[in-house]
Amino acid sequence: MSGILIKNAQIVTMNQREEILHGDIRIKDDRIAEIGAGLTPLQGEQVMDAAGRTVIPGFVQTHIHLCQTLFRGKADDLELMDWLRKRIWPLEAAHDGESLYYSAMLGLGELISSGTTTIVDMETVHHTDYAFQAIAKSGIRALSGKVMMDQKGDDIPAALQEDTASSLQESVDLLEKWNGYDGGRIRYAFSPRFVISCTEPLLKEVRDLSARYGVNVHTHASENLGEIEIVQAMTGMRNIVYLDHIGLANERLILAHCVWLDEEERRILRDRGVHVSHCPGSNMKLASGFADTPGLIHEHVSVSLGADGAPCNNNLDMFGEMRMAALIQKPKHGPTAMDARTVFRMATIGGAKAVGLEDEIGSLEVGKKADLAILNLNNFHTFPSFDVDPVSRIVYSATRSDVESTIINGKVVMERGVMKTIDKDTVLREADTSIKRLLVRSPLGSI
Repeated sequence: MSGILIKNAQIVTMNQREEILHGDIRIKDDRIAEIGAGLTPLQGEQVMDAAGRTVIPGFVQTHIHLCQTLFRGKADDLELMDWLRKRIWPLEAAHDGESLYYSAMLGLGELISSGTTTIVDMETVHHTDYAFQAIAKSGIRALSGKVMMDQKGDDIPAALQEDTASSLQESVDLLEKWNGYDGGRIRYAFSPRFVISCTEPLLKEVRDLSARYGVNVHTHASENLGEIEIVQAMTGMRNIVYLDHIGLANERLILAHCVWLDEEERRILRDRGVHVSHCPGSNMKLASGFADTPGLIHEHVSVSLGADGAPCNNNLDMFGEMRMAALIQKPKHGPTAMDARTVFRMATIGGAKAVGLEDEIGSLEVGKKADLAILNLNNFHTFPSFDVDPVSRIVYSATRSDVESTIINGKVVMERGVMKTIDKDTVLREADTSIKRLLVRSPLGSI
């Protein structure tokens, strides 16, 4: 028998009772087979001694752009629409397949090494198959899809302008190739960029295809006041009212940001079961504002967390997002508005619910997928440990450097800081080579 036995750990389960246990976790194939104390190693099991360590469910990040990781540091100090028009769209237009592969690998290495085991990812218009290849090799669990942009505009690079039929066909082709890969570890999500860049016929067809294939739709909404003004001028409606009007607002929809909402939009989110991905780091850096997450949670809206892309954050680190998600609400709503448990819930089981996998991931329970991270909290910045809530230590004190090992789908993808599925030296070297090539190809030159 092969498998993994994690011994002597503090286990933050995030089960229904949110129990914190001390003991062992047995993994067989891709699932948690047993949780208990004093489990005896079986023949052929890999034993991982986690004495003095804390085991948590792997983080679920519900809004990521792997295609943008190469642009880290290339689009600083801009608001959303300038950020897109002046930097991100020209750089995305310059991508080739190889550069997209290494952009994805760079982001995946950062995510896995900081304890994220599942992502909802949005790529760019072309070369998306290369990103899926990187996702497959890395071992991460992912929903991903090519971005869709069929709305014409003078400020959109020619390489990002596509016609409706080809956008839809390429999306379906990718879905049929990758959706369900590796026993469902990879799933497809239709990914129209946002209302501004998509025609109504495309969005309505996405609605129908999502229902036909039973897959998610992942898009942006109500991130920025200027964006909302453009949408109102185009459609005569606010973002989420429009998405509901055309039938896209349902339990398969994952909306990034939702910073600026009126009461009607909040009602739609609640009544339709739409999932909101809160991205506090990105929202602060682009000066967009911050979502009323305490209000949304109080109204029983599904809210999870994501880092967004590297050029608007500039990290893909769930520890930073959790801390910021908690702190930014306290001055306005009070010190208990977003407590550590609420935020940790958003980062784990809340993300699992957003992707429809709450019965499979997001907590450490027998029968669930073995997606977890092992933390070493024996550091100056996390002590003293005596009589301190472990979840409080993780949210307010821990950092990504405290992640020691990461297991996804029952496979060790990082062990004691050493990546097992990604060649770090190669990825770092090729990332620099790729961004140099993109800058030459783009109109931006050296920035």
